[in-house]
Amino acid sequence: MSNYSSKKILVGPSVKRILEEMGNQIRLARLRRDLSVELIAKRAGISRATLWKIEKGDPSVAMGAYAKVLNAINMEKDLLLIARDDALGQLLQDAKLESKYKRK
Repeated sequence: MSNYSSKKILVGPSVKRILEEMGNQIRLARLRRDLSVELIAKRAGISRATLWKIEKGDPSVAMGAYAKVLNAINMEKDLLLIARDDALGQLLQDAKLESKYKRK
């Protein structure tokens, strides 16, 4: 029987770097506010070990845990920044619309 918590989550190197940077940014925000790991873990309803994983950018941590931590440090609105500016999606949509409604 496999233990879910010990599963290795594979991500590409670019995603790994982004998660590590995001974790570091969360850690720095916590430190700037002079908040302890214990306090934030308690506020977020997660273990200290999970918070440490978040701050290291561990890909096995659920997105909901990140949201709880951001809420605990009063930064939950930063979640609204994820995929907000979808430049590629807008270009693709515009190209599709232009070809669909192109004057003949």
